[in-house]
Amino acid sequence: MGTGQLATIPPPAVLGPEPGLPVAHLEPRWYAAYTCANHEKRVAEQLRERSVEYFLPLYECVRRWKDRRVNLQTPLFPGYIFVRVALRDRLRVLQTPGVVLLVSFAGHPAPLPQEDILAIRNCLSYGLPVEPHPYLRAGRRVQVKCGPLQGLEGMIVRRKNRSRFVLSFELLQRSVAIEMNAMDLQPAN
Repeated sequence: MGTGQLATIPPPAVLGPEPGLPVAHLEPRWYAAYTCANHEKRVAEQLRERSVEYFLPLYECVRRWKDRRVNLQTPLFPGYIFVRVALRDRLRVLQTPGVVLLVSFAGHPAPLPQEDILAIRNCLSYGLPVEPHPYLRAGRRVQVKCGPLQGLEGMIVRRKNRSRFVLSFELLQRSVAIEMNAMDLQPAN
């Protein structure tokens, strides 16, 4: 079962539009912040202290050492944490210790589709078995026809006689796999 850390913080008082800023810079949107290796949880704590809304999706995995086994809460997207900010406030994120950069294209931070964040939240909130998966670009496209993920489109892969529904996130070039019953899936239109 996976979980996620989510901090919802009321937005700061709006003082009105700043002259010369595009509307896109004023509207809070979700962005992927790239972090130093293994610093995701520390960055989440720093963002909470700075009153920045963030989402750190975690999943449970078992690690084995010579003398024991431990259940750990590990980031679903290693090296990334999602933040919801207006671009004019991006320095609050970028000046956070452990944050390297916001994922960008052509020098401009690239917002994540709201649907991607909702899909990840739904997977985790319903306790579905979710784990990282190698990024898939092509494959047999399917759509979930019932259950909490109804309507989502992804790809199906088989592993050890089980069906896995794979959601790929183009912006991050990452995928997650969710164990599902093949009866809950139908070919995508």
